Amino acid sequence: MSGVLFGAGDPSQTHHWLLPETAEIIYGGIASLIIFSALYKFAWPMIVKSMQARTAKIQKELDGAAAARTKSEADATGIRRALGDIDAERRRILAEAETQAAAILVDGRARLVKEVAELEAKAEADLAAARGRSGEELRGEIVRLSSAAMAASIVASLNDRAHQDLIEGFINSVGATK
Repeated sequence: MSGVLFGAGDPSQTHHWLLPETAEIIYGGIASLIIFSALYKFAWPMIVKSMQARTAKIQKELDGAAAARTKSEADATGIRRALGDIDAERRRILAEAETQAAAILVDGRARLVKEVAELEAKAEADLAAARGRSGEELRGEIVRLSSAAMAASIVASLNDRAHQDLIEGFINSVGATK
């Protein structure tokens, strides 16, 4: 009997060790329903909205990453193609340069042959002119020296009387022709 009085008079004692009092269960249940209802009515739309925004953000990032990957793959393909084009362009430029170099060599050789021929012709003409000048100079020198030698020999071989006769004969012949 003391146990019944003890349990009924003590507020810290409950009818069961695990379950609260019936009034607490009812009031707690009603309060929980009100809180859950308010959360469902006011918080749930914001939670859904934030989850949808997060999903949209993640999807946008995934789409951006996929687009970036597609673009980078296209760029890589373009670069690989450009490398092939660069090799072909390099071969074309080298072939063109070799063709131009060969044409320049042929042209240069032709110009050199022409210039050598012109120089040889000019040298031949200069040699012929030099031969002619030297021949004329030699003849002129021979004439001058022979005149001087003849004058010296005549002066040495003629005496004054023969010299005087020659001068008078020349004067007479000049006077007779007039």
